Amino acid sequence: MTALFDEILRVFDVEIEALVRVRKSLGPAYAEAVQAIFETRGKVIVTGVGKSGLIGQKIAATMASTGTPAIFLHPADGMHGGLGVVQGGDVVVAIGKSGESEELIAILPPLRTIGARVIAITGNGDSTLARSADIVLLADAGMEACPMNLAPTSSTTVALVVGDALAIALMKLRDFRPENFALYHPGGQLGKRLLLTVGDIMRSGADNPVIHVGAGTREMLVEMTGKRMGATSVIDDNGTLVGLVTDYDIRRVLEQGQNLFSMTIVDVMNRNPIYTFSDEKAVAALEQMEHREKPFLLLPVLNRETRKVVGMIHLHDLFARGL
Repeated sequence: MTALFDEILRVFDVEIEALVRVRKSLGPAYAEAVQAIFETRGKVIVTGVGKSGLIGQKIAATMASTGTPAIFLHPADGMHGGLGVVQGGDVVVAIGKSGESEELIAILPPLRTIGARVIAITGNGDSTLARSADIVLLADAGMEACPMNLAPTSSTTVALVVGDALAIALMKLRDFRPENFALYHPGGQLGKRLLLTVGDIMRSGADNPVIHVGAGTREMLVEMTGKRMGATSVIDDNGTLVGLVTDYDIRRVLEQGQNLFSMTIVDVMNRNPIYTFSDEKAVAALEQMEHREKPFLLLPVLNRETRKVVGMIHLHDLFARGL
């Protein structure tokens, strides 16, 4: 077990050393590459063969999700029609440790003819790839972590970090903000927190429990049970909120031994209910419900301009949407 752990430590040390090695060699070409991508009116096409291709897929995905339009194109696909996605003005980021992969080299002349700029990420500054590129990002990792110095390990780690550095520098240039990130990640929790509004989640229309203030308590109970919310908003002739009746209010009346059906809705309702607006962020409604001495399960929803009741939102609905 000790020998295995020592080997694991060795791999970490070798790959950290590779990153330090490349960091020391960083030069103006890196900033030039970021500027070239930022200024292009086209897109970024990332390409590479084998393990470099897998790293290229991740780099393209990172760029695309952080504000830089990017796709991955395998050189073999490019040789058989895939180059049709490349247009003049695009930037191609080509990754190759040796810079001599046959498939990668084969697509360089057509890329030139199309009018794309080529940024090379390579460990070999004298390679065909480097000589054919407009900008060369030299990323010589030295030794691979593989004990035979064969399997791409340190070199792919270095290429990945170089790609991350480009993507993050581009984020800074674009002033990419959390709300932009959320827009590209609507399925993630951050996206939901920043994008979803109360109006996106609330129960509205026929599913919204509302009762007129002049109705009887029997009708009120039918509305509450029929809509399965355990509550109903109480509105006036203009549709504005004048109160809220919940299961708790009903229990309170019954526990006091009063005859519910001899009372009016005004006698039963909460005349100053907490509410939210349909254009409010859903996460704000969640915090409003939870961050109280006595949390509650639902909120009437109003239109901010008209102040009319347009829905009701339940804590379970917010949880169901991943908030």
